[in-house]
Amino acid sequence: MIGKELKYHVPALFRESMEGLNIEPSGHYVDATFGGGGHSRGILERLGKNGRLYGFDQDADAEKNVPEDERFTFVRSNFRYLSNFMRYHKEKEINGLIADLGMSSHHLDDENRGFSFRFDGTLDMRMNNREGLTAADVLNKYAEDRLADVFYQYGELRNSRRMASSVVKARESNPLRKVSDLLAILAPFSGKEKEKKFLAQVFQSLRMEVNQEMQSLRELLMQSLKLLTPGGRLVVITYHSLEDRLVKNFMKAGNFEGNVIRDFYGNVQSPLRMLSKAVIPSEEEIEENPRVRSAKLRIAEKL
Repeated sequence: MIGKELKYHVPALFRESMEGLNIEPSGHYVDATFGGGGHSRGILERLGKNGRLYGFDQDADAEKNVPEDERFTFVRSNFRYLSNFMRYHKEKEINGLIADLGMSSHHLDDENRGFSFRFDGTLDMRMNNREGLTAADVLNKYAEDRLADVFYQYGELRNSRRMASSVVKARESNPLRKVSDLLAILAPFSGKEKEKKFLAQVFQSLRMEVNQEMQSLRELLMQSLKLLTPGGRLVVITYHSLEDRLVKNFMKAGNFEGNVIRDFYGNVQSPLRMLSKAVIPSEEEIEENPRVRSAKLRIAEKL
């Protein structure tokens, strides 16, 4: 049924996420982060002939992994437009949605996309490389205060203002275009012992700004709540504290601040019920793939 071999991306917490979705053979599901298709393949293997699956991905490379399966529909779009495309496909409700918010090894290993500081690629970092601002645009065009906010909010970098000042001074003479241009400016801000962690935080902050990741996640969560049928499952895999806090608050309270509303009798009034504490990878999975070390799986059910 699947048709062709999927080319990349071994999903994190695969078994646990499939169990979390509690797949009904005739159910309709959404894989909001199709990527290499690993989670989609798992869902299709558990669906019956009347089941349906929609896979969202804005990256053109992901289309190479689309399965030849009549139960599957690929949606070449950012998942923030979930409701629009479900309406287009005449889907009024879904039984479950999964979103794996991590970077795939495919992106990190592509030296031309600029996602990794291991290669001297262009400062792009767009998931959808057909439109929108690039990382170079952010670095070369943002005002100093706004650039500092990006480093601080999305990278949680304490020296964000000094970093932004250095970038602004450097770009006055030579615009930043390559990864090496940025690394040269960042060199004074980290020691050798913590260099990789520091650079990962910087690149994360730029990637999140370029792709509007936090805004898109908020929109996905709100729309999924409206689409899920009672008893439907929301399964999200996060990789850093910013997105995990957002998902946890939403699943717990139905809002992004985590403000729990109670009725007169003290009962929590939330449209979702969290089914467990955060699930983390086993030591065996981390040994096989160290990149999943920070992954957290959260599962909620629509009430």
